[in-house]
Amino acid sequence: QVALVESGGGSVQAGGSLRLSCILFGYAYSDYILGWFRQAPGKEREGVAATNTGGRTAVYADSVKGRGTISYDKRKNTLYLQLNSLNVEDTATYYCAANPGAANSELLLSEDEYMYWGRGTQVIVSS
Repeated sequence: QVALVESGGGSVQAGGSLRLSCILFGYAYSDYILGWFRQAPGKEREGVAATNTGGRTAVYADSVKGRGTISYDKRKNTLYLQLNSLNVEDTATYYCAANPGAANSELLLSEDEYMYWGRGTQVIVSS
């Protein structure tokens, strides 16, 4: 059983940066796909960025391209999302997700591809 615990959320001024972290517990398979998703108040959850434990792939939603960087530290079993130039539209609860195995890169931002989810960390961006 895989458990995911996010941290790093908080309140930040527009234009600032945050780094979100997600620790994977119960890592039992050789490879996982890993993703960051977010859900803003009154909106559906959307994929933000995704990669895999091998670090061979990284995909980003258009909304964060050029501002976000996803990475995975194998030694620490920790997934990161660095977000820069934050704006109020980035306000949301951010979730990390994982699933054993691999997936077509075109599907990595689909929440249907993920079995394991964290409880989320809230990010509030003020203008």
